Amino acid sequence: MSVTEFFRFPRVCRRMYAGPLGPYVDAFSEQLAQLGYARRTIRAKIRVVAKFSRWLGRRGFGAADVDLARRQGFLTHRKRAGGWTSDDAAALQGIQTLLCEQGVTPVLETSATLGACEAVAQDFHTYLLAKRGLATVTARNYRRIATCFLQACFGDGPVQTEALSSADVVGFVQRHAHGHGSAWAQLMVTALRALLRYLHHHGRTPTDLAACVPTVATWSLARLPRFLSAAQTQQVLDHCDRQRATGRRDYAMLLLCARLGLRAGEVAALHLGDIDWAAGCLTIRGKGGHWTHMPLPQEVGEAIADYLVQGRPICRDRHVFVRKHAPHSGFSSSSSVSAIATRALARAGIASPRPGAHLFRHTLATELLRQGASLAEIGQVLRHRHADTTRIYAKVDLPALRQLAPPWPGGAQ
Repeated sequence: MSVTEFFRFPRVCRRMYAGPLGPYVDAFSEQLAQLGYARRTIRAKIRVVAKFSRWLGRRGFGAADVDLARRQGFLTHRKRAGGWTSDDAAALQGIQTLLCEQGVTPVLETSATLGACEAVAQDFHTYLLAKRGLATVTARNYRRIATCFLQACFGDGPVQTEALSSADVVGFVQRHAHGHGSAWAQLMVTALRALLRYLHHHGRTPTDLAACVPTVATWSLARLPRFLSAAQTQQVLDHCDRQRATGRRDYAMLLLCARLGLRAGEVAALHLGDIDWAAGCLTIRGKGGHWTHMPLPQEVGEAIADYLVQGRPICRDRHVFVRKHAPHSGFSSSSSVSAIATRALARAGIASPRPGAHLFRHTLATELLRQGASLAEIGQVLRHRHADTTRIYAKVDLPALRQLAPPWPGGAQ
C-alpha cells in the first residue's frame, strides 16, 4: 500500500519518503491498514515517522540506528519544538517494530535498554519460559513480582544480588503481603522462591535464600464460592446490547463463561481454528498447557457466529475475540475478559464482592449441583485435574448439609 493513497499532493508524498526511513514507509502504512487503523490515524502516524526520518537524516543516522535512545531524542526535540502529541511514541515504536521484523535493527527490547532491576527480571522471565516451561501469563506475573522485589531492595542503584539477605526477603513479604488477598500473597511468595533459586543456580547469590521466604497461612476450602442465581445470570446477558458489535462480542464471551464454565484466559486464547462447526465442538487451551475438547451448545454457537458475521472487524488476527479499536488483535491476558465481565455486571445493576469472569464459572458449578449433578461430574465439566478442587461446591449444597447437621438441643431454633 503506497503513501499516495493517504496523501493527495505529490510534494507532500515526497516529504513522506525523505530520509533513511523512506523505503519502509509504504510497508508501515500497509501494516497500519491491516491492523484496522482509521485513515486519519494512519496519516498522522506516517507524518510522525516521516519527521523522525528527516530528523535522523540531518544527524547522519540510518535506519539501522533506530533504537530507544534515538526515539527518545526525537521526542525530546518534538516537545521543545511544541509539536509533540501523546501518540508520537506509539508511532515510533511501530516503525521500529517493523524494522525489527525486517531484520534492519536488533530486537525491540533488550536487557541493555532496561534499567538494572528490569534487566535481571527480564533474564529471569526468559529463563522461566525457555528452561522451566512456564505459561506466558505465569512467567509475566513472576517477572512483575521479581521487578518489584529488586526495586524494593536496590532502588535505582546497581543490583548487587550477592548482598541480598534473609532480612531483605522477610521484610519484603511482611510489607507487601498485607492489603492483598491470600491468593495474591501465595503467588508472591511462590514467585520469590523461584527468583531466589534462579539467582543461586546462576551464581548471583552465594546461598539459596528460597528457604527464607515465609509461608502464607491459608486454609483449604475456607471460603464459600460466590455465585449468581439463574435469573441474575440471564439479567447480565440481557443487558448486552446485541445491536452493536461490542455487545455481540461481550454476549458471546459471557455465554462461554456461563454455559461452559470457561476461564477468562481460555476465552481470550480461543482461536478460529479451535471451533469445529461440523462436529459442534470446541478445542480449549486449558491451564498447564492441557487441551480439551468440549461440546458447543447451539445457543453459544449461534452467539459466536452472530459476532463473527456481523460484529468482528476484518483483520489477520486468528483469535475469535478481538479488540473493537485498532489495532484489532486478541486480548493479551485474562484480565481484559474479566474487566468485560465486571462491566457487564455493573450494567445489569448486580453488585458482587468478587466480580469478574470467574463468577460465572462458580455459578455454573452451583447450578449443576442444584440440578443433581455429582461432584465428579462437575469436576469433569470444569476440567479440574484434582477432585479436591471441586469439593468446595459441596458447601453450597444446603439440602445435603442439612441431613448431616445434628439436632439442636431443646428443639428447632
